[in-house]
Amino acid sequence: MKSPAAMTRRWFGAWVGAAGWLHAFQAPVEFVCPMDKDVRSKTPGKCPRCGMPLEAGVREPVEYQLRVQIEPRSVPVGRAIEIRLELLDRSTRRRASKYELIHEKPFHLFIVSADLEFFIHDHPVPTGDGRFRYRTTLPKPGVYRILADCYPAGATPQLLPAFVTAGGYTKSIGESIASPAADLAPKRGENLQVSLRMDPPAPSPGRKTMLFFTAGPREGLERYLGAWGHLLAMSNDLIDSIHEHPVYGEPGIEIQFNIFFPRPATYRVWVQFQRKGVVNTVAFTIPVRELS
Repeated sequence: MKSPAAMTRRWFGAWVGAAGWLHAFQAPVEFVCPMDKDVRSKTPGKCPRCGMPLEAGVREPVEYQLRVQIEPRSVPVGRAIEIRLELLDRSTRRRASKYELIHEKPFHLFIVSADLEFFIHDHPVPTGDGRFRYRTTLPKPGVYRILADCYPAGATPQLLPAFVTAGGYTKSIGESIASPAADLAPKRGENLQVSLRMDPPAPSPGRKTMLFFTAGPREGLERYLGAWGHLLAMSNDLIDSIHEHPVYGEPGIEIQFNIFFPRPATYRVWVQFQRKGVVNTVAFTIPVRELS
């Protein structure tokens, strides 16, 4: 009969051997783009879509709150205002102080009016203390939605909303809901023409819709902020917002975005392409309906 010490050594050796065998057959680490979760690789590198470094595994989401202050507080129409922005960790209430670059910028700001006629995609100026400021002029009374697209260091990418009312507008957000008609016709930008085709031609909620844009003339097309295009979709009630970048792009032929519309609504879709240093912004209006 073997001694207890010998049996212990045998058991420990078997455990170490099994652990080594399991380690050898563990699934390899998968590297994922923090912005485009469908971009994955077995090796480190950069995302071919947005250029961000791939991260080992998928991080647990970290929730932040967007705090917006505007001066003057009355938010006048047709006069300059300053928008001050900061992100607060919802659990610690600490302000984010460092940001990763997303498409060459630490902070992307979108502003959309309730009638879906006014659109801004721009980049606030950092003040050095984790805050940002942006100066602009709002053209008309009404409700505006503000979206902050950024990536606090050590956390996860954020797309955070806020609302502001300009010009003493007294109606509720519900009373401000737009009802735009479908508009899929080709559009003319500053120095190029943009056309759209969709697959499926009639989008439905929760299903992948592929948007194929043709932007031309081909000569002079350039990447804008590291990508062949940028897209923001907003529902007509300002509730749903989607910021996407191309999954495939061949300038002058087709640039493809994949999008999942979350629910039945009418969506205004702004898409941006750059040609010869000029950023072209055009908009399409896409109705999304349940399958009958």
